[in-house]
Amino acid sequence: MQASIRTLCLSTLLIMAACSEQPPATETQSNTAPSPYNTSLDMQALMALVVEPVADTLWSTAGWVLSDAGYEELYPTTAEGWDFAHKQSAMIIEIGNMLALPDRVEGRDNWLTYSQALSTVGEIAMKATAEQNKEDYFQAGAQLYSVCTACHQAYNADIVSRFVTE
Repeated sequence: MQASIRTLCLSTLLIMAACSEQPPATETQSNTAPSPYNTSLDMQALMALVVEPVADTLWSTAGWVLSDAGYEELYPTTAEGWDFAHKQSAMIIEIGNMLALPDRVEGRDNWLTYSQALSTVGEIAMKATAEQNKEDYFQAGAQLYSVCTACHQAYNADIVSRFVTE
């Protein structure tokens, strides 16, 4: 009985090992394989069409503005409003993932750090919107601004300089 259990275990291990072995990729295979990701949007279009609208949504739904009537809160006031902010926060997580795709990271030393930071901010914002925690949601917006600004300083200083006033 014990010999059959050992044989069964040994057979199972051998089958698992055989199934898990991958043939080594040849140089030709690794260099010519097309990317499984569609990264055809250039960075300017990606930022303008995807990243900026989502970031603007977060910034326009958190904090306060000064108007003739005094300070007005921008926070959602309904369950539907908080749900919308929650969904936008989830999109920030996925934008971080999208920016971390290999074709977008290549040649950019700290790019992955900024991409991961976006995803982290999205998680913070999601938690805040789930709890309808205004202060944490506001802080997530501030962190998002910091990540965007740091990335722009590293990779597109012209954008940052447009907002500097003399």
